[in-house]
Amino acid sequence: MPFTFEDRTGQLKGSDYDDIYDRMFIRVTPYPHSTTGNNNTLAIYVMGRRSTRHADMRHLERQPSVALEFGGPSLGLGTIHFLQPPAASVSIPINSYLRKTALFGGSLSRKFKASDGREYRWQHKSIDGHEWSCLSEENHIIAHYDLRPMNVPAYGISGNTLTVYEAFSHLCIDIFASLTIMRYIAEHGL
Repeated sequence: MPFTFEDRTGQLKGSDYDDIYDRMFIRVTPYPHSTTGNNNTLAIYVMGRRSTRHADMRHLERQPSVALEFGGPSLGLGTIHFLQPPAASVSIPINSYLRKTALFGGSLSRKFKASDGREYRWQHKSIDGHEWSCLSEENHIIAHYDLRPMNVPAYGISGNTLTVYEAFSHLCIDIFASLTIMRYIAEHGL
């Protein structure tokens, strides 16, 4: 059974992602402890349980799994910091972690090496019905991010979902980190 995460706000810089079967709860939020003082840093936390309200501050009591420190216009994309095992204390420039799939290709198709040592790639609007699709080296969809259709009402959540297929659930943090970067690139036209 795939992990289907409801994106509670739909906002890049602050949302809870709750699996509809209560198996995993992820929070993406601004990171107040950036080592460089960069206020454009997001952190990804595994929360352990569903947050009952957006103002819940439990994440401040734990260390994030990943911190994404985005650079300014002249500094490149920034740096990704892995802060939990299996890659604890590893920092990589985002341009090296999430590389364009073709030399002259668009920036909305990028590949990354996940914690399992394999390469995966994100593509924007390349598969019908999916805003973002993450594909394996064999071109199988391992995850996809879908937007709520405009004609469907949303009640208390954004209606957007991230689906991670069960065989790849061990890559949830890699998928969240790389998707957050891809959404940042799209939002800022980088």
